[in-house]
Amino acid sequence: MMNSLKRNKKVLIITYYWPPSGGIGVLRCLKIAKYLNRFGWEPVIHTAKNAHYPSIDHSNDKDIREGIEIIKQPIIEPYVLYKLFTGQKKDANVNNVFYTKDENLGFMHKFSVWIRSNFFIPDARSLWIRPSVKRLTKYIKENQVDAVLTCGPPHSNTRIATLLKRKSGIPWLMDFQDPWTQVDYFALLNLTKWADKKHRRQEQEAFELADKVTIVSPTWKKELESIGAKNVSVHYWGYDPEDYTNLNKIKTTKFTIIHIGIMGFDRNPKVLFEAIKELCNEDALLAKSIEIKLVGQTDYSVKEQYMKAGIKEKVNTIENVPRQEALTLINSSQVLLLLLNQQDNAKGRIPGKLFEYLAVRKNILCLGPVDSDVSRILEKSKAGVTIEYNDKEKIKDSISKLFKKWKNNLLEEVIKSDIEEYSQVNLTRKIANYLDEISS
Repeated sequence: MMNSLKRNKKVLIITYYWPPSGGIGVLRCLKIAKYLNRFGWEPVIHTAKNAHYPSIDHSNDKDIREGIEIIKQPIIEPYVLYKLFTGQKKDANVNNVFYTKDENLGFMHKFSVWIRSNFFIPDARSLWIRPSVKRLTKYIKENQVDAVLTCGPPHSNTRIATLLKRKSGIPWLMDFQDPWTQVDYFALLNLTKWADKKHRRQEQEAFELADKVTIVSPTWKKELESIGAKNVSVHYWGYDPEDYTNLNKIKTTKFTIIHIGIMGFDRNPKVLFEAIKELCNEDALLAKSIEIKLVGQTDYSVKEQYMKAGIKEKVNTIENVPRQEALTLINSSQVLLLLLNQQDNAKGRIPGKLFEYLAVRKNILCLGPVDSDVSRILEKSKAGVTIEYNDKEKIKDSISKLFKKWKNNLLEEVIKSDIEEYSQVNLTRKIANYLDEISS
């Protein structure tokens, strides 16, 4: 008698970020792996052993499905040498040097970044590529694998799959959290002509060999297609409904504006701080009630700016916290601040935190281009407003209106728009459909 139960297909997910990694980057593959088996696919995870993650957060461990196969390949990263050369502490977070900087950057920092940019291609995890390709080539020969899924950056993940595809011909879905040569910090790498050419050659090889490409926003989809990517679809970051079931809420007497995540030098809201100072001067009750929470890594230039604006006593800076604590903090705040990078590609940048903000159904204040992909999502969901960074009057007007609503107990009204299309369950169903298409 034939077995009527159909075998789940198997997909090899190559991801540097995996628990206990903290930060937003870990969530993309983690949430896909969590729900894929509902749609006929069994994930196998290939990730790094002893990785140098920007933060550690064990609250994500709950999303690792019991029994899932995880392959951990040892990795050598240059961060220990970097911290030694630049005199930083062993536990210093140096993963985000292109977004947040120390006040005094010496020659050794600049030299180290130049070495990393020109000799560690495509990124600081490049020494992980060869051993991973060797191990996975053997794994694919010995095990039934129907497709490969990668998520970059780091684009060492992408390079591993490029070489695997070349060797085995296995169907490959190439996902991008951020673009490769089109990402904002690529221009900051100070590349030699040789290194720049190598980046672009490897990127084109990936475009040529990938069977399907996904990326986080419509604008970036078009930009990726403009340099040769084919069969590209948008795959948003999304939110996991289970993360918001019975989410805690802390009672507060403050009118709280909160920002979660990295606030780099290119997200410095100088005019926002000035606007808040002027509002405090104009309204004594607002001055008494307002609180600004900055949760996560904050560039020194941002700290200088709110001190210069004269609102230091209104700002509460909090170091990295576990994700569930971060969700509790945003659920306990009145206004959720979303800052788009002040870079050329900002129109296509949709931060993962946008969907976490949407999921708690609070008012969102976004600073960035008013014709961005984020602004269109906010307009569609009726969950907030987008204002240009330098438009002080509109910033003041928006905060003033929100404060008046809060004062009259009207701000707690739930935003009722339908956001189901951004649910991780529905988004993962799409990923499964793409895998079905390329593996059929």
